[in-house]
Amino acid sequence: MAVAENQNPISTMERVSLPVEGMTCVNCASRIEKVVGKLPGVEAANVNLASERADVTFDPKSASVMSIAEAIGKAGFSVPDQTIRLAIEGMTCASCVSRVETALTAVPGVARASVNLADENATVVIAAGAGSAADLIHAVTKAGYRATALESEADTDAEDAAIARRHRRDVLTFTVAAALTLPLVLQMVWEVAGIAWKIPALVQLALATPVQFWAGFRFYRAAWGALRALTGNMDLLVAMGTSAAFGLSLLNTFRPDLGGGHLYYEAGAAVITLVLLGKWLESRAKRGTTAAIRGLMKLRPDTARVLRDGVEIEVPASQVVSGDIVVIRPGEKLPVDGIVDDGISQLDESLITGESLPVAKAPGDPVTGGAINGEGLIRVRATTVGADSVLSKVIKLVQGAQASKAPVQKLVDKISAVFVPAVITIATATFLGWWLIGGDPVIGLINAVSVLVIACPCALGLATPTAIMVGTGSAASAGILIKDAEALERAHHIDTVILDKTGTLTEGRPTVADIIVHGETDEATLVRLVASAQHGSEHPLARAVLDHAASLNVELSPVSGFTSQIGRGLLASVEERDLAVGNRRLMAEQGIATEEMEDAAVALEDLGRTVMWAAALTPQPQLLGIIAVGDPVKAEAAAAIAAIRAAGIEPVMMTGDNRRTAATVAAALGIDQVRAEVLPEDKANEINRLKSEGRTTAMVGDGINDAPALAAADIGFAMGTGTDVAMHTAGITLMRGDPRLIADAIAISRATYGKIRQNLFWAFFYNVVALPLAALGFLSPVIAGAAMAMSSFTVVVNSLRLRGWKPKGETS
Repeated sequence: MAVAENQNPISTMERVSLPVEGMTCVNCASRIEKVVGKLPGVEAANVNLASERADVTFDPKSASVMSIAEAIGKAGFSVPDQTIRLAIEGMTCASCVSRVETALTAVPGVARASVNLADENATVVIAAGAGSAADLIHAVTKAGYRATALESEADTDAEDAAIARRHRRDVLTFTVAAALTLPLVLQMVWEVAGIAWKIPALVQLALATPVQFWAGFRFYRAAWGALRALTGNMDLLVAMGTSAAFGLSLLNTFRPDLGGGHLYYEAGAAVITLVLLGKWLESRAKRGTTAAIRGLMKLRPDTARVLRDGVEIEVPASQVVSGDIVVIRPGEKLPVDGIVDDGISQLDESLITGESLPVAKAPGDPVTGGAINGEGLIRVRATTVGADSVLSKVIKLVQGAQASKAPVQKLVDKISAVFVPAVITIATATFLGWWLIGGDPVIGLINAVSVLVIACPCALGLATPTAIMVGTGSAASAGILIKDAEALERAHHIDTVILDKTGTLTEGRPTVADIIVHGETDEATLVRLVASAQHGSEHPLARAVLDHAASLNVELSPVSGFTSQIGRGLLASVEERDLAVGNRRLMAEQGIATEEMEDAAVALEDLGRTVMWAAALTPQPQLLGIIAVGDPVKAEAAAAIAAIRAAGIEPVMMTGDNRRTAATVAAALGIDQVRAEVLPEDKANEINRLKSEGRTTAMVGDGINDAPALAAADIGFAMGTGTDVAMHTAGITLMRGDPRLIADAIAISRATYGKIRQNLFWAFFYNVVALPLAALGFLSPVIAGAAMAMSSFTVVVNSLRLRGWKPKGETS
């Protein structure tokens, strides 16, 4: 986050410190200093390569933070945007959401703002240095609402405490309002039952006044804020409707000759009481939509037990640094990510990965912060702490998904923007129609009140975000992380899934299965040369050869001239010989004849093995032999493909491996379409070809080479066991290497969008039916208030049904 300050009380110059991305050397820093230093009004520009920040002193009359950031961008670097989360208080309907978003986007430097009515939070992306949380809070306050910044888990805890206090206050307000309203409503019931007894007018006034102006004050306050902003919301409708009923009753209390004498105190009081009940039930239900994210936050312990100078001490978890040895006793939560240094135990990772069975851990195994230790005491060497930990990334991803808006929400926002003015117009027409045509202005006023009260944009505002919040939360509990609402929406349209073979359908931990030498080369020499050439490589096939060499205690030789041939293999110099290790394509490019070993290679490939050819290029070209590597198919892969097919989706396997090996694996899994020997750079082209056929595609992969293909597909699925690059590119991340989660992710997407459609249908149907009935006089204000109160509650409860969703592939 940028930091700006005045240099001294007298100087008009300002100083800003901006983060800069993309610098690689001191020349980069110099270039930025020159570009920024030439800007009008800039007095000094100092760029620190180590901290990756630019400190600029400038005259705010001639330059701005935005102009400085733009200049850095034109120089070929970037000032990253900052994301600020705010808790918003006072929103009641979709119109409020639109108003807050409009206020936030009007702040200079704000790129986008997304406000969620369900969790009452706003996520704002603003150019670094262009503004602060204080600027955003000021804008929200001017719009008539209250806002506080959310920056840490402590802030979230404080927000939870504030919500709990608000709930208690709401319960008290409703209880008092209900107690005062009950006699008024019972009076109406007695009248219907034929009992001619009425509460005196002044007593009714005494009962109704606290309900109208104390319990109902929240509606007046929010309505006044809407009027000041020249807009409308639910509160304005409630305030107008109940005030009209109260005002007519007040007139008839003191001048019955002017208003007909009938009192409607029970109508206004009952509407306010019922709406308060509905909002309380709604807020209680909305808390359930954030259960998943609160559960994840509670996984992080407050303290950690660390070994310092051989002494075990307890420190705040935030003070653990990489390299610390953390002691975890049985039943405790892990405060950090790390590697087991000592001890054996089993960890419960269910809330992070969705894996229901405990996972055995021994020295050398990676562990994830937030997991719960079993019966053994273990010591863990911390590797990742703070915001870079897996749990923090999971929380951030889920929060981002829950804060995002689905494309379908854009239509809802447009409708809500004109909804309140339209309802006021209908209410006015109802009043005039009953007065001018029916000749009864009192009945017209009561029916207009019913129109105002029953029309509620709350259900529209809650229909989409509540379903998305519960859906993404349920998915996260199953080990499926959905990046945003757009990814969730695209996933339910998928008709073709492209799966990478290695690491997705296979274990991704290949082992050497066969070694066949050629000519005078012996097996030990072949292993030594190939392993030496691949020393330092992290490719799964290279790791298989290196592990095999280590098991044979082979001493590796120095390697030089190493060059990777992407999608083919590698070239390197070992023991004064130039070597080529890779597939047939590499051998052909290097002029190495493979005919003499083709039969043996084909036989191995027919068994599902991946064959690596090894050849010496100097002193004379000659084939040295082949090493066949086996990568077993995952036990869950066949069930995963069957589930994908059952969902009406076509599976396609795409791999850089040879056709025979690919065909063998595909046949074992029941995959009909296979794309083999596809180079990494061609995977994206293959996906674009499938898209050109009108298919909606998903790409599933786990490697860095899969990133372009993941980006090219309509939606990318990254296996969480793979690289961070793949996870960053993908729209959906599967937290464990179980391919059955692919079908589960599509299933939760379809289930969530089913709920969104149901919610929107209910919200629209309710208003389409209710408004004409109210206008025609078939609904009293009390019935209208009850129906309005229950509409939003119904939508939220319907979304909460997604909490019962369980993945079909869940282990037990």
